[in-house]
Amino acid sequence: MLAPDFGGSGEGIYTIALNSESGEITCLHSLFAINPSYLALSEDGEFLYCNTEVSRENSPKVQSYRFRADFSLEFINEQDIKGGFPCHIEKLDDSVLVSCYETGNVLQFPLDSNGSLMECAKNYQHSGSSMNKARQEGPHAHQSVAHPNGKEVYVADLGIDLLKAYSLHAHEFSENQEKDIVIEPGSGPRHIVFNKGGDLGYIINELTGEMMVMEPKGDSFKVTASYNSLPPGYEGTPSSSAIRIHPNGKYVYAANRGANAITIFKINEEKLEILDYQFTKGIELREFNISPDGKWLIACHQNSHDIVVYQIEPDGKLMEKYRTKEIKSPVCVAF
Repeated sequence: MLAPDFGGSGEGIYTIALNSESGEITCLHSLFAINPSYLALSEDGEFLYCNTEVSRENSPKVQSYRFRADFSLEFINEQDIKGGFPCHIEKLDDSVLVSCYETGNVLQFPLDSNGSLMECAKNYQHSGSSMNKARQEGPHAHQSVAHPNGKEVYVADLGIDLLKAYSLHAHEFSENQEKDIVIEPGSGPRHIVFNKGGDLGYIINELTGEMMVMEPKGDSFKVTASYNSLPPGYEGTPSSSAIRIHPNGKYVYAANRGANAITIFKINEEKLEILDYQFTKGIELREFNISPDGKWLIACHQNSHDIVVYQIEPDGKLMEKYRTKEIKSPVCVAF
């Protein structure tokens, strides 16, 4: 369920089943939660973590759940988040990271052996601003992503046009300013994804719709190319929302909310080639995800309350197979 100022009407966290032959999805269970904006699973699939995306004055929480045998959720515990509008959560080996949009900080919560959350161990506050005075008046941490090497974490901060770098060493989470990645002013980096080898990274910029490629140069990453992810002829305000790499490493997908379209790129070594634009025919395409087998893509429309299931063709393009309005205000899918 979303907070009233978000205009949502969902019940909270839903568990759904995906038919691997038809693409049809069935709702199995739902659990009440206030605006659970992002979900993260433990590596063994036993636990689920989420944050309640509300303002600092409304006391956001990070929550832990255990899956029962029937895939319903059992609440374990929660901890206070000292920040506002926590919009992303990332699972590390023995902790979770929460990124707060309103307050521009990132917090680390250790986990114990039974999956419960311990008190916040680290809370790093970003600072600064950038050229878009309406959206970049201060820091807005939007997503934290662990590099495949397990030694580094990058936090996309939309407000200061920076991928803030952190180091992981013996489970310690600490700043690493030497590896910060500066993004072109006014871009508004929102989400990051790395390929499996960790030698290529991709950034989707919310405020411009640009897809950026980054490669290692020396001891850090540098942006080496930029591509427009907005469909031709789109004249609205850019509002890019999510990015995913196909499990086969051949394609990268970028979602745009204003256009309500997914742009499909083919990966040609360090270059990208636009293959297609899939218009999703909904309102506020906030998120999507790709099934681990690479066969299905599930897209979430927050404001038109519909979920679309696409079959991913061998050439990377999408074919709609199923659409439902059973689940209200969908904003995140975790497999």
